[in-house]
Amino acid sequence: MNFTAPLQPATLIKRYKRFLADVHTDDGRQTTVHCPNSGSMRGCSTPGSRVMLSTSPNPNRKYPQTLEMVQEGSTWIGVNTMRTNGIVAEAILEGRITELQGIEKLTREIKTSQSSRLDLLLERGNEKIYVEIKNCSLAADGWAMFPDAVTARGTKHLNELESLVQQGHQGMLFFCIQRADVERFKPAADIDPLYAQTLKEVAARGVRIVAYQAEVTPEFIEIKQNISIFLEGELST
Repeated sequence: MNFTAPLQPATLIKRYKRFLADVHTDDGRQTTVHCPNSGSMRGCSTPGSRVMLSTSPNPNRKYPQTLEMVQEGSTWIGVNTMRTNGIVAEAILEGRITELQGIEKLTREIKTSQSSRLDLLLERGNEKIYVEIKNCSLAADGWAMFPDAVTARGTKHLNELESLVQQGHQGMLFFCIQRADVERFKPAADIDPLYAQTLKEVAARGVRIVAYQAEVTPEFIEIKQNISIFLEGELST
């Protein structure tokens, strides 16, 4: 995914109320921007960090600029979760996801039950593959981790995927890791033990878990490679 217009650099003052952040732009202004991320952004919202902003052409937006990425050390981290599904869909359609070759049809935001929607329905011949995508920005000691806050909604998605597998379909949880300073993935059991335990259980019952790392730059974000996943005491790929 290429950014259609150049991003604007700034410095983060603080992120607050989940969806707002104050920044200092390089031309000397202090302004409030939209932060499209419902997580805690633990480890990627340090005051004083360099950030990149996009600007909406919509004149009616209260906050015309959007926080797109945060720099921690030398690593850019994609934090705009509204872009994640598009980044993954692009990679699938371009054949860059090993587990999802030859997809013939991709449908977004598919209703799977009375109270649930999942991010993608992929079709390949007679196969139906339901995919839920999670943006992963939390990291420590070379590990990418999810979630960065307790997520009842995330656990619900896991159970929905398992239900679809039991009905004879395929279910996949896709972790999109938007930072380059990690080598492997594990659930953040210390943050949400229920999610971590449920992830292990649904994986054992047929839900496929994959983790792909994206290259994040101020010019583009693009999925590059899969990384190993640690769930049950051993690494899997």
